[in-house]
Amino acid sequence: MTKQIFLYDTTLRDGSQGEGISFSSEDKIRIAKRLDAFGVHYIEGGWPGSNPKDIAFFKEAAKLTWKNATITAFGSTRRPGLTAAEDKNLAAILDSGVRVATIFGKSWDFHVTDALRTTLEENLSMIRESIEFLRAHGLTVFYDAEHFFDGYKANPEYALETVSTAAQAGAAYIILCDTNGGTLPSEVSQIVRVVKGVVGVPLGIHAHNDSGLAVANTLMAVEAGAVQVQGTVNGIGERAGNADLCAVIPNLQLKMGKSCVTPEQLATLTKLSRFVSELANMQPVPSQPFVGRSVFAHKGGVHVSALRRHPETYEHIPPELVGNTRRVLVSELSGSANIMYKLEEYDLQPAEPFAPQRLVNIIKEMENQGYYFEGAEASFEILLKKALGLHQQLFELIGFRLIIEKHNSEDAPVAEASIKLKVGDQIIHTVADGNGPVNALDAALRKALGEVYPQINHMKLSDYKVRVLDERSGTGAKVRVLIETTDNGRSWGTVGVSTDIIEASWRALSDSIDYGLRLRADANNSVINSE
Repeated sequence: MTKQIFLYDTTLRDGSQGEGISFSSEDKIRIAKRLDAFGVHYIEGGWPGSNPKDIAFFKEAAKLTWKNATITAFGSTRRPGLTAAEDKNLAAILDSGVRVATIFGKSWDFHVTDALRTTLEENLSMIRESIEFLRAHGLTVFYDAEHFFDGYKANPEYALETVSTAAQAGAAYIILCDTNGGTLPSEVSQIVRVVKGVVGVPLGIHAHNDSGLAVANTLMAVEAGAVQVQGTVNGIGERAGNADLCAVIPNLQLKMGKSCVTPEQLATLTKLSRFVSELANMQPVPSQPFVGRSVFAHKGGVHVSALRRHPETYEHIPPELVGNTRRVLVSELSGSANIMYKLEEYDLQPAEPFAPQRLVNIIKEMENQGYYFEGAEASFEILLKKALGLHQQLFELIGFRLIIEKHNSEDAPVAEASIKLKVGDQIIHTVADGNGPVNALDAALRKALGEVYPQINHMKLSDYKVRVLDERSGTGAKVRVLIETTDNGRSWGTVGVSTDIIEASWRALSDSIDYGLRLRADANNSVINSE
């Protein structure tokens, strides 16, 4: 029978301690709702009383109905020299309105004597009395044994005494913390087995990633008997971060046969990862295991050839199990198999006999010139359709002119673009100003096409990147322009290359508009020039 593993998410507390990360109380509520829908069992909301945002979070969380998760509050054992009833930290936990509290205490004798500056006996009393106090007020208590693995290696007898005290006081879980993130997986396995034989309370694991081993240590702890795993979405957290639940959960469920969430919930993991990245104002990591954009991307022709027959040859799981997607890239490393895969992906049927190797050779030559299609799949799709005789030209450039004027040393330059296009039998000639020559050209193109293709008004240029390809050529260097465009939640990338930055920008811009118009028409199942 599959063993249930309980998920404890600390993104809102431990994750927010990561450098550059700051969640508002509204952000924390939104993330908590997504975690609840995903199936997380416990969501650590923060440290009550430590700051206004956490106070506001617990106040709002108390008003909501949670389908899967229990909201928990975090805090420490009472301070030395105080009774539990006198400790403001414990009082704040009670005031938060939660039913489950997680408190941490010292396991390492060095921390007790040098950080807390108290006695080993007093530390045991702090653990016992804090747990008993919260339980007496009706709370379920989880005990985080801080620095447990370091403490065990320094003084195993005392470290075990601290967790035994917590268990005897009534802690529902004992969570062993690799707070410094320096323990090896083999050590975690051995120590968890020892603790499991000493205390009769379910164990959990809280691992930090300072040695790059947080996920491995979490899995080893589960293998050794832990039934609760603590971590954060995307592994965010202070220093090197926490155990990444986006890797822990699928490894447990798909590789180790442990039940964490339903298959339907697991299939939303990639969306959860990207949602948290967005609210944390962080760029998603393309190579992040399971949920990264690149982890099911295939480039080499030999790989793609095998992949078309048996995906498991180069994929350790089907990507859809975690809500990710397979991507086949086209580059100078591609073979005919990459092209044929793209034909199937785009559902294209050649209008005439087609030799995929011819297009491979074209792509290799273009990449030798500086083109790069991995971040510009819209440009590649247009190229592919042209090669197949399936591309309908929506507009033809007759010419454009750019004027840049600077009237004195203080004022910014003023850019004006005039453009002449042919659309069907119609000649359109218009002028637009812009913040620089590329912006003016973009504005003129949109203005010229707007009356014929009003859909263009929904498309927004969201990113514009320029890379110099041969720096030694100085101001005459060839440049590559990558443009990302969005429309109603969809985005696509296009590319242009030239020794002239305006020409490179034009190629990327025209591809962007061409692709976007077709995309919107396909979505509406309509002709291109209608709304």
